[in-house]
Amino acid sequence: MRLIPKLNGLFAYNVDTIFGLASVIMTYYGVNYYLSGLHSYATGDPVPIPDWVYIVVGFIVMTSVIAYFKKKKYNIS
Repeated sequence: MRLIPKLNGLFAYNVDTIFGLASVIMTYYGVNYYLSGLHSYATGDPVPIPDWVYIVVGFIVMTSVIAYFKKKKYNIS
């Protein structure tokens, strides 16, 4: 991200960190418990994705958008 001029800033790093951490956590649980891969612990029919996952993703996206507009309003670098 540091090589792309528009993504070189504290706000972009913070948002990317939140989505990166969520990606790692979902990869761990998704691969191990939801997908039936070679090394997974999931057996039988796949478990449906809980509704709260969609709510949390929506909340993170909404919070990021609000933070972006507040950053522009107060001209914080």
